Amino acid sequence: MKTISIVIPCYNEADCIKLVYNELNKIFSSQLSQYQMQVLFVDDGSSDHTMREIKDLTEQEGEEKVKYISFSRNFGKEAAIYAGFEYAKGDYVAVMDADLQHPPALLIEMVNCMEKEDVDCVGAKRVARNGDSFVRKVFSNVFFTVFNRITGMNFVQGMTDYRLMKQKVVASILSLQERERFTKGIYSWIGFHIKWIEYKDVERKAGESKWSVRSLWNYALSGVIAFAVVPLRGIIWGGMLGVLVSVIYGIQLFVHSVTGARPWQDTTTIILLLLFLGSVIITILGVIGEYLARIYLEVKKRPIYISRESNIIGEKLI
Repeated sequence: MKTISIVIPCYNEADCIKLVYNELNKIFSSQLSQYQMQVLFVDDGSSDHTMREIKDLTEQEGEEKVKYISFSRNFGKEAAIYAGFEYAKGDYVAVMDADLQHPPALLIEMVNCMEKEDVDCVGAKRVARNGDSFVRKVFSNVFFTVFNRITGMNFVQGMTDYRLMKQKVVASILSLQERERFTKGIYSWIGFHIKWIEYKDVERKAGESKWSVRSLWNYALSGVIAFAVVPLRGIIWGGMLGVLVSVIYGIQLFVHSVTGARPWQDTTTIILLLLFLGSVIITILGVIGEYLARIYLEVKKRPIYISRESNIIGEKLI
């Protein structure tokens, strides 16, 4: 009997823990009864009683079916996914959100695709974003378009972290040891054969979304910096453009001065030039600073996460 490990990152999702487990249990008791289910909850430093709900569920269902890792603080969803992958030893590994916006029933179609088709990974993509605000929809569309252009990678519109993978895919993800992780980019970078399954947007069953506009912006920025060098190259062209504009403007002022159309002594012109060139320099330094900050975090080689407690016994996969 094959085992399917399901990694579920959790941050203040106390009301959803038993809901998502019960939905998964129903599916594996009926349509996926030929597979063994193992759920691995990763508590990302929750401040509510998420961990208590997970422990209660573990006592009720047994440690063979329910595993957990609890972080010492909030390290972020990317770290939670990585930690889950480290200990997910099933023949297939799935990752999904705890809030049931990733429909557990979709696993049935994912498993069928994995068994019948020559694919290494089956991913889910949303075809409708009914629950999102107009700003988030626009932000998402712009991000996917810009990211594909500047990285040369293929981000599918509406792609999510919800997917089912073979162990070799998980091993490849774990082999990338960067601290500032952007899992969607890593999925695309490692390649492998993937099939996309469409699903309609589903509302949360309980709780509130932890993604604000600010956190989405920071997440997108991390992704661009992690996989794109275009900003670094772009500032070279920006600097050259600034120099060219300054030279042309200087020639224009010189011609005006010679012809008498405009006196050369013009403090306003000097101020404008200083502001322009200063802005270009600050922008260049800002872009370089963002990359240096990431390098600074990587060279310190801090752990991606720190575990406070866990019921998992055994070695990591990698």
